[in-house]
Amino acid sequence: MQARMTNPAYVLPDGMKGIGAIFKGINTGGISHELQEIVGLRASQINGCSACVHAHNANLAKAGVSAERIAAVAAWREAPFFDDAERAALKLTEAVTRVADRSGDAVDDQMWDEVADHYDEKQIAALILLIGVTNMFNRINASIKEPAGTTW
Repeated sequence: MQARMTNPAYVLPDGMKGIGAIFKGINTGGISHELQEIVGLRASQINGCSACVHAHNANLAKAGVSAERIAAVAAWREAPFFDDAERAALKLTEAVTRVADRSGDAVDDQMWDEVADHYDEKQIAALILLIGVTNMFNRINASIKEPAGTTW
């Protein structure tokens, strides 16, 4: 399988600069790299982005995360491998990624309070930016049919 075109972020270098700035901001937000990868993996699973699912899986494995924990991200509600803070981040990830599936608030007050019980404002900002940029990449990759195993 081959992508339809070069990733648009590489075709338009100023786009890559902006994306780099977003990631720089995310990395100053105080959430761990492992949580960033878990959140990215979950959003990518929901969106069916094989390139991103593959990349997040590989990054988590390279960081020493157990295969058991990585595999359980898709079923995190029923898995014992995630703490309450991670569960709140995963719940937020699903709500923001599935925003079109809701009839009410994308993130209701109860969910917001749950997230805020575990994360401060900078961490929540990092999570929201991360979820947004992951969804953006998922949509880019779906559009150009970026195959799993692509490296950036």
